[in-house]
Amino acid sequence: MGKMERESSKRTHRTNLQKTILSVIFAVGGLSVALVAPKMTKILAKFEPDFLKSKFQKYSFNRSFARLKGAGLIFFEKTAKGNFVRLTPKGEAKLRRLEFLNYKIKKPKHWDGKWRILAFDIKEERKSVRNKVRHTLSQIGFVRLQDSVWVYPYDCEDLIMLLKADFKIGRDLIYIIADSIENDKNLRNAFSLSKMN
Repeated sequence: MGKMERESSKRTHRTNLQKTILSVIFAVGGLSVALVAPKMTKILAKFEPDFLKSKFQKYSFNRSFARLKGAGLIFFEKTAKGNFVRLTPKGEAKLRRLEFLNYKIKKPKHWDGKWRILAFDIKEERKSVRNKVRHTLSQIGFVRLQDSVWVYPYDCEDLIMLLKADFKIGRDLIYIIADSIENDKNLRNAFSLSKMN
């Protein structure tokens, strides 16, 4: 395995570990600090069996928690029942974005012949948000028609509402349903659609 592949594998592993940690904390509403390592070890064993064989598992946990805390995604709270780790609002938003990367919109058996178009105008001072929106749309499977105009053939309104809330771009992004797009042959080919499925 070459250097670039190793680096890519490390990034994927780190992202998966962080997503698992955030998901577990979110699911239980807060995790006792005393249970963090054993609980995570059990869960990771299901998703990554090789993780248990790694002598670096404790180091990975500690590094991931330090990164998540440093990024403001989790916080530690002292209560009468003990110390708990919880997600910040920023952590919840990050988890939803990580889930978007694996999100697949359920495709109906038949295309209704309508196009879902997203048009957005995000100002230059929010360039990083604009880039994240483009990356997310690309990951979901949208096709770019122009720089800030993206197209999808199936109902995705619920997902777009979540995306608007997460990126705080409610007024900057418009969801359009169109009966036709001029010269849409390339789009239909991109989505493997006939004129009317």
